[in-house]
Amino acid sequence: KKKTVSFSTMPNDRKINSTAACISFMLEGCELKKVRSNSRMYSRFFVLDADMRSVRWEPSKKDSEKAKIEIKSVKEVRVGKKTPILRSNGLSDQFPDECAFSIIYGDNYESLDLVASSADVVSAWVMGLRYLVSYGKHTPEAPGTSHPSLRTSWISSVFDLADLEKSGRIPVSRAVQLIKALNPGMKTSTIELKFKELQKVSERPGVEVACDLFVEAYCELCTRPEIFFLLVQFSSNKEYLGLKDLLMFLEVEQGMEGVTEEKCLEIVSKYEPSKEGREKGYLAIDGFTRYLLSADCSIFDPQHRKVCQDMAQPLSHYYISSAHSACLLEDNFWGRSDISGYISTLGLGCRSIELVLWDGPEGEPVVYTSPSAASCVPFRAVVGLIDQHAFTASAYPLILCLVVRCSAAQQRLAAQCLRKTLGDKLYLEPPNPTASYLPSPEQLKGRILIKGKKLPPGCEDSEGEVSDEEEGWELARRLGQEDQEVPEGGGPRRVRLSRELSELVSLCQAIPFQDFESSRRRQRYWEMCSFSEVEAGRFANECPAELVSYNKRFLSRVYPSPMRIDASNMNPQDFWKCGCQMVAMNYQTPGLMMDLNTGWFRQNGACGYVLRPAIMREEVSYFSANAKDSLPGVPAQLLHLKVISGQNLPKPKGSGAKGEVVEPYVCAEIHGIPADCAEHRTKTALQSGDNPIFDESLEFQINLPELAVLRLVVLDDDYIGDEFIAQYTIPFECLQPGYRHVPLQSLAGEPLPHATLFVHVAITDRRGGGKGHRRGLAGRRGRQVREYTSTKATGIKAIDEVFRTATQPLREATDLRENVQNALVSFKELCGLTPAANMKQCILTVAAWLLHSDNAPSVTLNLAERYPPMEAQGPIPDLLRKVLTAYETMIQTSRTLIESADAVYGKLIQAQQAGMDFHKELHRIEAKEGLRGRKLQKALESFAWNITVLKGQADLLKHAKAEALDNLWQIHNAGQSCGIGRNGSTSPEPSRLRAPLEPIPE
Repeated sequence: KKKTVSFSTMPNDRKINSTAACISFMLEGCELKKVRSNSRMYSRFFVLDADMRSVRWEPSKKDSEKAKIEIKSVKEVRVGKKTPILRSNGLSDQFPDECAFSIIYGDNYESLDLVASSADVVSAWVMGLRYLVSYGKHTPEAPGTSHPSLRTSWISSVFDLADLEKSGRIPVSRAVQLIKALNPGMKTSTIELKFKELQKVSERPGVEVACDLFVEAYCELCTRPEIFFLLVQFSSNKEYLGLKDLLMFLEVEQGMEGVTEEKCLEIVSKYEPSKEGREKGYLAIDGFTRYLLSADCSIFDPQHRKVCQDMAQPLSHYYISSAHSACLLEDNFWGRSDISGYISTLGLGCRSIELVLWDGPEGEPVVYTSPSAASCVPFRAVVGLIDQHAFTASAYPLILCLVVRCSAAQQRLAAQCLRKTLGDKLYLEPPNPTASYLPSPEQLKGRILIKGKKLPPGCEDSEGEVSDEEEGWELARRLGQEDQEVPEGGGPRRVRLSRELSELVSLCQAIPFQDFESSRRRQRYWEMCSFSEVEAGRFANECPAELVSYNKRFLSRVYPSPMRIDASNMNPQDFWKCGCQMVAMNYQTPGLMMDLNTGWFRQNGACGYVLRPAIMREEVSYFSANAKDSLPGVPAQLLHLKVISGQNLPKPKGSGAKGEVVEPYVCAEIHGIPADCAEHRTKTALQSGDNPIFDESLEFQINLPELAVLRLVVLDDDYIGDEFIAQYTIPFECLQPGYRHVPLQSLAGEPLPHATLFVHVAITDRRGGGKGHRRGLAGRRGRQVREYTSTKATGIKAIDEVFRTATQPLREATDLRENVQNALVSFKELCGLTPAANMKQCILTVAAWLLHSDNAPSVTLNLAERYPPMEAQGPIPDLLRKVLTAYETMIQTSRTLIESADAVYGKLIQAQQAGMDFHKELHRIEAKEGLRGRKLQKALESFAWNITVLKGQADLLKHAKAEALDNLWQIHNAGQSCGIGRNGSTSPEPSRLRAPLEPIPE
């Protein structure tokens, strides 16, 4: 079992919340395990000398002068298993990553590899050492002895403002309110208890507190060690981030592009509480904490807060937020129809609402889900409400699904009401018979479409018979309200339909579903089918590929099983993975399924429309909804999620009996295609109060990122009654990398004030995030075991010959990409960085080593060349020589990729287009070749696979070239900013290096 650590395990429960505390801890010394190159570990007592110039250890066979490292010789302090010794197989499983650290020292860049008993001890040593290294050129005075820090000065100034009598003391009650105002969400009882503790220790009881006690209480209560450690990691100067430090943090960890010092100054001005800090451009711990908690640092990508997807695709290419029985506030059986249900549903961006029309007692139609509902709503009132609220949350088309259960006379009244109330909003134009697909949401902006039955073309009467939909009758039968006879000999039930209502239906004509072959041959693009949850589930399991193919052109709606009389919800992912656009949800029922639906539709400005993955839209593409592995042409990604801590967690509802103790754990769930569905949980944080530390890393492989959703649930392990504490659901595509706070929500999806989870997110193929690369996916693979994607035989000679021409280009494309990938991983590892670190960070790390040496070897980047060589003057240590060799390999493989990519890309696209030329003739060729049954199915599948693979591999190659160009740009940029670049007056413009990425035509 993996050893777990947390930030709450300091000896004697000591809280490390300043550099002074770190150095005090180092001066006292502690036991650490020293790791030798033979992978053996020895316990030694490590201590910082009183003059703070050296670190010593004992016992040791060496004489005392050799068993030490001088601070001035330290080049770098690395956290985690970042040296070859710590990475060696014999050790990697014996202790967690967060318990290891290394000191790189001396002119030969030797490493002292150490393992601590907990992450807290690592934090204390690393913070202290980094501080001492920064001030290595001058003997540092003991921390805390010089002038007060930015933070102390600011807290003292806050105290002075509250000291109205200017007596140097303020009442405890006022001090409590002051800290609460500075830290919303902190409990009053927690603050009061801290003051009592400090007053007892300092032997100064009473109803008033002095400034020094107030400062101490604030620092102990409001310093989050995990954020302080992060600040020191990036700080080059004592206990705050300068503008350059902040810029580095934003670029390297948060994955932000184009950050300037001006932008950093804006952040400091906005979040740094101390006036001095704002003036000097310093972000201290309180400002940094505020920034990390702010909306500017949200886990949800702000680009997705507005409409950000292409809205000009056919309507059938989108998932559409859909409601079932929106007027009900309770369950289906005993539910109470209430008009406000429509307002809240439309307010959430829902774009498809079901209206079941019944005969009303006053001669006018009414709406309710079943005749047993305690009250009914007049249809006229519902339409008035829809007219008022249809486009408040979204400008894109609203679809009204009419299920008719009323007489023809009342249908006429309903039609008149719709025309009169909705006016020009109603879309009544007949479908264009020459088109092949539905219009786009952009073309239908501000319009309301009616989905319903239509009279057959030959019917001239004012009303006629049409086949009825099953939806709604099951419940009517259950309640004895059914007055329709089932036709003799089975077949669909028939109902009377008025011409007026029929004429309102244009682009969403409801027809009964027969089978996929009939639909392929005869269904017109404006016709759509509704499927019960059971029927759609059967198709999703038995013939998912056919259902995906059907949904490329036609709209389909899935409604809940009538057996769900408690208004529970089906899992929308079961049908989204097959391309079903409209999965009707009971919006009034909170829980996992509704969380998935709400979270999913947030990703496009909450407009109610989400563009489906390209692999599910393209006319020819291979996609199996039940795939258990990665998909051809879609690069799998690895999500590395570190759950660090929780803040201000509420108690579970109904847990009053158990007192104040909550023992939370976090469950991370991925919902998507079956290959992606997974769940991992953290350990339980015992006796942790409202701010538990989890400090646990979870990993997920995501094969179809565009369809994946992450749900974080906080649960109580020691519950009485209800275990649920909070949740947050976010589409994978909306995750921002780096250190983020997750704004937690209640079961009903309402925000919980100040309740958050602090996490670190890293994703492969994304900038930012310190730990994202999966070695098994794209790490170092030897050429012998390299996996190549290949085409499949269709059994049709002419077609197979075309695809065979792509065999060599496919291999070349894989080699070009993976050679660069392997070289990058090697270079980053030698720099002591993770494979997901960016190139700028690598160059700055090498530069930092050189700057920390008195007699540094001369290493320069020649920026005059497009592919800058890293050149050494004179002898250099072994580690640096290895770094230079790895850099050279990385530059050469990148150059080969950049210069060869276009030709290989051209061959792949040529083969793909030659294959597509056969597409229109495919059925004729199949007939000629005599393919039928299973052989025909296999030929079609192989054809779609080949087209998908060629497009996907061409895409990957194009992106790899763009990344390689971006790396060159980062090398130029970093070379200039850190001073090891020469001959580079200006770095090349990103536009010159980064080729524009045109999408490959579908």
